Amino acid sequence: MITPLWTTEAEVPSSQPATGYWQSLLVEDDPDPDFRTYCHLFAARRPWRRGCIDELLRDIADDKVAGILITDTRMQRIHHPYDGGADVFLATSEERDRVRDRHADRLSRHPSGL
Repeated sequence: MITPLWTTEAEVPSSQPATGYWQSLLVEDDPDPDFRTYCHLFAARRPWRRGCIDELLRDIADDKVAGILITDTRMQRIHHPYDGGADVFLATSEERDRVRDRHADRLSRHPSGL
C-alpha cells in the first residue's frame, strides 16, 4: 500500500512516522518556494486477508483519505480507489481484458468508458 502526503516543503514533516517512508517527489517546481509542491510517499506491506482493507475503502469512499494505491508486492498491479470509483492498472492487456469482462457490470456506461 502506498500513501501520499502533499506539502510545500522538501523535507518529510516531522509529524509523520519515519517507518514506511519511501521517497519524495517534486511535483510542481515553481520559482516561488511558497508554490512548490512535493509528494512524500510512504509504503507499507500488509498481509492480505479478506476484509483487511474494508475500513480503508470506506474512508476513501467517504473522502476522508485520498491518493491511496494498493499494489501487489512487485507493484505490477495497482488499484487506485477514490470517492467516485477506482482505477485499476494491470500488467498485461490480456489480464486487463479478463478483469474487464469479469466485472463488466461495474464499468462506466459512458460511451468513452470513463
